[in-house]
Amino acid sequence: MAQLYRDTGIVLRVQKLGEADRIITMLTRQHGKIRVVAKGVRRTRSRWGARLEPFNHVDVQCYTGRTLDVVTQAQTVDAFAPAIVADWSAYSCGCAILETADRLVSEEGEPSLRVYLLLLGATRALADGAREPALVLDAFLLRAMSHAGWAPSLSDCARCATPGPHRSFTVAGGGMVCSRCRPPGSVTPAPETVALLMALLHGDWDTADASGTPPRREASGLVAAHLQWHLERQLRSLPLVDRRARVRPAAVVAPGAPGTAPEPPDGGAATPPESLSD
Repeated sequence: MAQLYRDTGIVLRVQKLGEADRIITMLTRQHGKIRVVAKGVRRTRSRWGARLEPFNHVDVQCYTGRTLDVVTQAQTVDAFAPAIVADWSAYSCGCAILETADRLVSEEGEPSLRVYLLLLGATRALADGAREPALVLDAFLLRAMSHAGWAPSLSDCARCATPGPHRSFTVAGGGMVCSRCRPPGSVTPAPETVALLMALLHGDWDTADASGTPPRREASGLVAAHLQWHLERQLRSLPLVDRRARVRPAAVVAPGAPGTAPEPPDGGAATPPESLSD
């Protein structure tokens, strides 16, 4: 006998199934990662197919099937997808976040509330656009690794626990190491880079927002290397991430004010794709 259940979740990815259906992979609050079938959502007349797109936060009702559960209702809780897709930097960072969440939660049907809340906060931050997408990505990766038990040691020595600060970082060794434990091939990140990593891990956004481009670039490389070392595979979306800092808009000046140049003609903005999947 089929059993109905309801849950809220974030769509991680979608796959085509047959001529008009899709398999939706979601990370939900109560049931963890689930794979469900959404029937008829690829038809142009589907009333709720657009709700089940990657990045969207949805409330779904499903019934259990023999192999895969089937979605019977879907309501939008937060439509994050349009804002994220319209910004290439946010979109590329968001794809890396979704792929990481998908890889970290390997078992289907096992609740993973911590990763779900981290994912919800990261997608909301990308959609709001208040912070640099690359910083949001690195903060999510560090905190997700902390939940999995893979967080790099940033203060004490990762091998002998000698209190820091230390100068060397080794991915295989688990983070910062002292001079006695430093293995061959270790790198020496700048103190500003280590401070940025600690700020992202602990949520000190004032320090993170004030950081410069070189520390951000070096920190992102260390985070990506550390994550992929523990996953034992490369994330396909990480090489495509756009980490260029956004250009902040200049102060608004009234047209015709002294010393202002005429406005350039509007060249038109790029039109975001209609779907993240097809």
